[in-house]
Formats: sequence, C-alpha cells, structure tokens
Amino acid sequence: MLMDRLLANRRGVALTPEERARLESTISEVRTFEPRFAIVEAGRHVEVSTFLLEGIMSRYIQDRKGLRQLVSIHVPGEFVDLHAYPMRELDHSIGTLTAVTVALVPHKALKEVLDPRPELARKLWFSTLIDAAMHRAWLFRVGRLDAVGRVGHFLCEMNARLYAVGLSDGRRFVLTLTQADIAEICGLTTVHINRVLRQLREAGLCQMRSSLVEIDDPEALARRGNFSPDYLYLDPPPQSVDKEGPHV
Repeated sequence: MLMDRLLANRRGVALTPEERARLESTISEVRTFEPRFAIVEAGRHVEVSTFLLEGIMSRYIQDRKGLRQLVSIHVPGEFVDLHAYPMRELDHSIGTLTAVTVALVPHKALKEVLDPRPELARKLWFSTLIDAAMHRAWLFRVGRLDAVGRVGHFLCEMNARLYAVGLSDGRRFVLTLTQADIAEICGLTTVHINRVLRQLREAGLCQMRSSLVEIDDPEALARRGNFSPDYLYLDPPPQSVDKEGPHV
C-alpha cells in the first residue's frame, strides 16, 4: 500500500485500515521529481495536494530577487500541502530538496471521501495542526538558539519525525541533505555549519558521515538544542528528553 506510513505513523492519531484504504483511493497518480524542482508556486490556484512517499521537500517564500527563505521541510509519510485543500491558493511555494516520489491527491476526490467521514477529516486536520506546531518550533529555533543549538534542535526533530514513520531507530537515520541545505534551514552559513557539526562530534553528541546521522547521546543533544518532542505528538517519543524545553 502506498500510504503504509500513514497507518504506522506514531503521531497520536492513527488511521484505521478502512480509513487508509479510502484515503489511498483518492490518489490520482504517483510521480517523481528531481532535486530543486518547484512543484507549486506561490499564488497559483491549486486543485491537488501532495503526499510525500520518498525524499525531502520544502515550503519556502521567495523575494523579488529570487532569493528564498525556507519556512518548513517535509519527510516521507507527510502531506506537504494538505492546507491547500480548503485554501485553494498558497502564499508560499513548494519544492523538492532531494529527488522525491509523491502521490497526488485531487481535492475533488478528497471532498468525496471526507464529507461523509468527519472522523477521517478530523485526523487530517490534526496533521495540519502539527504542521503549525512545527512552524512555531522553527521560529523558536532560528530566533532564539545559538548556532549549535539550532543544529542540535533540527537534528533532534528530524530524528523524531523519521522515527514516527519508521525511518529512524531513535538514534540513527539517513538525512539526504547537503550541509548547504542544513545551513539554509538553520539560518547559518555553510562554513558555520561545518564548524558546528565538528563541535557536536567532538562533544560526543552526534556525528554526520555523508548522509548518515548518528546521535551518540540523545538526551544531551536534546538539552543542548533545547528540544522537546511534545509539539510533534509522538506516541511514544523516540527518546527521553529535557521536559523543560520550549512549549510551542
């Protein structure tokens, strides 16, 4: 089944097999896209939503000079732009960071499935509320943490989100992003990211070799990044962390 990760998702609200089958029936096609490809541009009328099967995607805002600011990223098992269903038009763009495989879900098909099933609609609404919580955490990370804290928080969040869909064992996961990508996500320069990753490695907190991230001390990394997984609503979380982290 294409949406196996939706049923396995440990984000508090699980879909029943019948709900998953109904949702999967709304898929019109599965497509692949190359890295750095804009799938939806801001201001364009949207009639489909995108469910990410493989790879990493981002939402971003672009200025008049073509420079962009990332505002969120998405991992497999997540609807990237489900909010486009009621909004019809987005105030930001959606693009790929890596090569991706996505399932396209027409809004007309969503309406036919969701209208007579308010409980399923509530569960999808829950997923968009988690997106909003992650956005608040994003603002906290970039606005309040130092460089090491930003990267530590980001890696803890990625570990938790990938754990939720079975792509992390709680300490080890593949993150197919470049250091330039991580720098853009954390509001830092590429040179600074290289320095921060070295500091994290030398402190015995985590290490990143090529695309493999290994968290040596999850609790200490969470404390350094002021990270608490509460805003992700995981059941259960991948690790015990500092419960005095931010409430977002």
